[in-house]
Formats: sequence, structure tokens, C-alpha cells
Amino acid sequence: MSEAARSFISHLSELAVHDPGALAHLRRSLGFAPGAFPRAYPYVERFVPRDSHADAPWRKALYLTAGLFALHPEHRDGDTLASALGTIARRRESKSIEQRFIALLGAEPDSLPKMLRPAVSLLVADDQPCDFAHLLADLGIWLRPFGADSRDWVRQRWARDFYRAYDLDSDAGDSEPSRPTASSSAD
Repeated sequence: MSEAARSFISHLSELAVHDPGALAHLRRSLGFAPGAFPRAYPYVERFVPRDSHADAPWRKALYLTAGLFALHPEHRDGDTLASALGTIARRRESKSIEQRFIALLGAEPDSLPKMLRPAVSLLVADDQPCDFAHLLADLGIWLRPFGADSRDWVRQRWARDFYRAYDLDSDAGDSEPSRPTASSSAD
């Protein structure tokens, strides 16, 4: 995980403790396109690389992650969003959560923000934390307009994480291919 992602999540965690008003602005930002709500700028823009444009995938990923974190400021290293959802689906014995997760996997960059909010709401309902730094890195890849191969890699890893948590009796392999990197400044 990149130091930039860890630093950003640490910043959001500090806001959760010391500035609940900031979290309210970040939650409200989810009603807008990522990076389009001016009241969120003071809390996120300092983490956007200087050479980024308004539609840069990494910038959008920062804003989207900040809003989702504000919905559920419960970060835990190693528990990916997909594995957290798989844990909830297993605990509830819910096929509907599985179906919603499959729909999430099919999301294109433009529809992903609207599909993530209900997914994080499931985490809130079950008080299930997730690794927001990992989510940020994945979103930096997923939101690339022409990154279909890397996006597919993220989708496949999310599917593995979900089903390994959903079906604890599976014979999951220990090896994982090297992951594409989210370039924070090249977008």
C-alpha cells in the first residue's frame, strides 16, 4: 500500500476524532460527482498531486474514499471491502448481498460511486470495518477511463476476497499475482 494512501486515511481518521463537521461535509459530498463538492475541498485537495487535472482518477478516488470513510469511519488494515462484504454475507446467510456484490463488480467507472455507497452502508449496519487505504488504491485503478485490464484485475481480486470470506471452507490458494499500481500523478 502506498504511503500516500496511508497518510490520507490517517488524515481522515484524525478528522473523525477531532472534526465531526468535516465528516459531515465529506458524507454530503457523496451526493455529487467525486471532487465536485466545494465544501470537501479543504479536507482532500491537499492530498491531490499538483499536476492532476479535475478529472484525474486518483483525485476522484481520494474524494470518493473520503466520502465513504465519512459514512463509516472504521478502518482496519487487511480487511478489504470485498472480504468485509463476504463476511457479512456469510454471517447473514444472504444471497442478496452476494447478488449486490456481483452487480458492484460489473460497475463501470461512472456508476461505481453510486454503487459503493450502499455497500459501505452494509458495513455500517453490521459494524464491520474495512481497509480504506486498500480501497483508495483500488479505486485509483478502477476509475481510470481506459484501464480495463487493470480494472479487471481489481475485480478478480475483489471476487477472490469476497468468496474466500463468504465460503471459509474453500481451498484458497496462497499465491497472488503482482498487482498493477495506481499512479497518483500520471492520471
